[in-house]
Amino acid sequence: MQIKKSKKTELAKVLEGGFEFKILHTDTTTRARVGLCKTAHGMFETPVFMPVATQGTVKALSPRDLNDIGTEIILANAYHLYIRPGIDIIKQFHGLHHFMGWPGPILTDSGGYQVFSLSRLRRISEEGVCFASYFDGDEIFLTPEKVIEIQEAMDSDIAMVFDDCPLPTKDRKRIKESLGLTLRWSERAKRRHRLRSQALFGIVQGGIFEDLRRESLEKTVEMDFDGYALGGLCVGEPKEDTLRILDTIMPAMPEAKPRYLMGVGTPLDFLEAIERGADLFDCVNPTRYGRNGTAFTRSGLIVVRNGKYQRDPEPIDSACGCYTCRHFSRAYLRHLLNAGEMLGPQLLSFHNVYFFVNFVKTIRDKIQQGKFSDFKKDFMNHFDPDCR
Repeated sequence: MQIKKSKKTELAKVLEGGFEFKILHTDTTTRARVGLCKTAHGMFETPVFMPVATQGTVKALSPRDLNDIGTEIILANAYHLYIRPGIDIIKQFHGLHHFMGWPGPILTDSGGYQVFSLSRLRRISEEGVCFASYFDGDEIFLTPEKVIEIQEAMDSDIAMVFDDCPLPTKDRKRIKESLGLTLRWSERAKRRHRLRSQALFGIVQGGIFEDLRRESLEKTVEMDFDGYALGGLCVGEPKEDTLRILDTIMPAMPEAKPRYLMGVGTPLDFLEAIERGADLFDCVNPTRYGRNGTAFTRSGLIVVRNGKYQRDPEPIDSACGCYTCRHFSRAYLRHLLNAGEMLGPQLLSFHNVYFFVNFVKTIRDKIQQGKFSDFKKDFMNHFDPDCR
């Protein structure tokens, strides 16, 4: 964890009880803020990036790796883990923490994103969603209550309500229907949720329509969740629409509750969202790019597979302090990737997750130093989003 032991002990006295959130510092020129979340399995500071452990593992990395990187909280997917290995096996191990060997906080996604991503394999009704399992084709029926039951059995620290995440569309009628269904499912989830040690977050939908987003936020806040997430963004809509919704909705979200922007995953996205007051992020980009031979750096993306790195003695990023950059050259990493050695994707994934986790940690430091705006401007001026 990033918080020093003495500071953690002091803050633990302030945050007494189960799940709690406290704002420690706010930026004077933007809506950026630094906060602290206390959960049943430890504390984490915000803004924070959550590496994605969809199947109970962050791909190519061990819990020891995550700890060495400085990871404070991870995200796992209730839908995928319900299918395999199954909830009975996870319950046998007294929850997901013991099963996967990760002692820190875990947020579990509800499966709402799979309503979006597996649109060809599901049918939506008022009662819930019927999926054809991607694993064996068996029919799976998930309701808001069942999704809460699954997450409670996993004993995650933060659970998400089941939501209808629609495909990106300008069809206002479809978005309105999705919003209403998500609100009704949220009410059912809230009534079913009983695990006192577990926080429950509501999800705001509404597509790119500002009035529908406001309606969703207002009615979701009335249900009094422990935190609030923005869903259905960065799913294919134009960038200007994403920023417009963030400008409209993020400042209206409860000040005293954590704000989670779901599925957002580039350094530039983090800067824009944090400037507007977002606290939590997750994305598969670090490990997905790592497996494909691409590394994130402070100056942009590097495709290590490229031939120009065949004899390059430099690390991925000379300013990076991760294990990969301290020990290995671009030439060696390229060799591993082209030879099909599993160490290549492992080392690149380690670097990328380290970069994401510590990039957001640096942002926290800059907010507290009153230097966030300068840091954002400097980073955006030097970061090339195109691959090299």
